[in-house]
Amino acid sequence: AGAVESRMLTHRSRFEVDLNRPRREAVYRTPADAWDLDLWRDEALPDEAWRGSLAVWDEVYAALAPRLDEVADRGPFVLLDVHSYNHRRGGPTAGPEPLADNPDVNVGTGSVDRSRFGRLVERFVRDMASADLGCGPVDTRENVKFEGRQLAWWVHDRYPRVGCVLALEFKKTFMDEWTGVPDDAAIACARTNLAATLPGLTEELGRLR
Repeated sequence: AGAVESRMLTHRSRFEVDLNRPRREAVYRTPADAWDLDLWRDEALPDEAWRGSLAVWDEVYAALAPRLDEVADRGPFVLLDVHSYNHRRGGPTAGPEPLADNPDVNVGTGSVDRSRFGRLVERFVRDMASADLGCGPVDTRENVKFEGRQLAWWVHDRYPRVGCVLALEFKKTFMDEWTGVPDDAAIACARTNLAATLPGLTEELGRLR
């Protein structure tokens, strides 16, 4: 995310509140809500804790709205919703999952208005994948693992034909996903690759304006 000057960072665990799920699903109350993980001492999260976590969800979107309203007043904009995803789910000694189903960067565009932003999306994917930009070629594909969720839905509903969210899922090749040990060089490269797409996004937004 450091590739972009204007950014919002969150430091909340998704097990407290998942900001990229709809409000009704944002708090994992039972194991069924969280991939059958046993999260709480009690069978289900108590109501008081549930309400407190929902208040955090409300606060984040309430804070984001006026900031993006100001951006939207200036014309079309792109919001990069940056995430990462696991690709060694079989365990710490298991190999990575097949490359065919696990791109280096998954670009979620499930709710993007393609009639308005299709060219911009194509430019972004092409620039991220380019061997001539950033740290070299990156396996970049749309909607293989994820299509984008709550933040994208919220922006596209609030700013139709103005806001475009690209929900980016970076495969965790930049760390050991079981130990949490980072690969600083790979992280720097991911940042460089993302930064290399910004001139093209700026150019495509200029065409839309």
